[in-house]
Amino acid sequence: MKKLFTSESVTKGHPDKLCDYISDSILDGYLELDKNSRVACETVASKGQIFVTGEITSSAKIDIEKIVRETIKSVGYDNELTDIDYRTCKVEINISEQSHDIWLGTNDDVGGAGDQGLMFGFACDETKNYMPLPIHLAHALSKKLTQVREENILKYLRPDGKTQVTVEYENDIPIRVDTVVVSTQHVDTVDLELLRKDIINDVINSVISKEYMDSNTKYYINPTGRFVIGGPLGDSGLTGRKIIVDTYGGYARHGGGAFSGKDPTKVDRSASYMARHIAKNIVANNMAKKCEIQISYAIGIAKPVSIYIDTFGTSNISDKKILGIVNSKFDLSPKGIIDYLSLKNPIYALTTNYGHFGKENLTWEKVIKLV
Repeated sequence: MKKLFTSESVTKGHPDKLCDYISDSILDGYLELDKNSRVACETVASKGQIFVTGEITSSAKIDIEKIVRETIKSVGYDNELTDIDYRTCKVEINISEQSHDIWLGTNDDVGGAGDQGLMFGFACDETKNYMPLPIHLAHALSKKLTQVREENILKYLRPDGKTQVTVEYENDIPIRVDTVVVSTQHVDTVDLELLRKDIINDVINSVISKEYMDSNTKYYINPTGRFVIGGPLGDSGLTGRKIIVDTYGGYARHGGGAFSGKDPTKVDRSASYMARHIAKNIVANNMAKKCEIQISYAIGIAKPVSIYIDTFGTSNISDKKILGIVNSKFDLSPKGIIDYLSLKNPIYALTTNYGHFGKENLTWEKVIKLV
């Protein structure tokens, strides 16, 4: 049976991702000085303005406005007429301390979850990094789009952009790329036909293997035409609005909680990372070709309320036996996860862009021996 499946990604200049990046950079700033910082940081971006809010309790004192402007600069935004200018934009900050009621359930004596919730992890054998092929390719295109801009290979590009890849499957095996969509911000003077030609040659063809492309593969490059106005000037941005981009591109389920701006006591983030680690190693250890795991928590309670594993009929041993291995191997309390994955380090700006999974330099992506 044949089917089509599509996933999307965005560049680090997308307004939502800009907000994620600012929130994670602020989180890193606090963790660098105080590893026990409690941070729940939200960012809003709009025309010429950045608004940072949330709850932060820390012994560290950092210059949030400086981090905001440095982050915007690093993305490449310096034009208030087409997107946002790091030098002239207005920055507003409204930060309060973490609720004492939440602290009561998450302090070191209790070690409970910072909120109730359900988190999912997923892995499959479609790619070398155990990610589904559609989101893997979409992220690779977005990353390449940023690279050719930052390295001045395509000098007319601006930071905002989106990619989308549709993969055709036959009997659940990816066989070809059916459609590629790339929308990229550009300067006003570029010829659109040149842009479309360059994107195909310098971005798409350098990312997607020829084995997946054929004469029927469709390309849509800036299908609306002009894309000069971008970033927060073209569309407002908000932390946590790209949760499907951050995870598995819709290929696997999502618990609903966002990642960016949250310290690891928030199981929305830390348990999702741990669930990915477990699912990846179930596949990497050849126990199954595909695996999804759900872990759920109650606020203030250390141990998970439930753990569920589904290998979709692809496992060599029963899902029940795999669950037994997981329960004996891993401490899934928030503190156990934080210690195991070294999550008190300032690593979070590294996670923000091009997905939180599939990057080999992150602790939850490490392949281990399960038995």
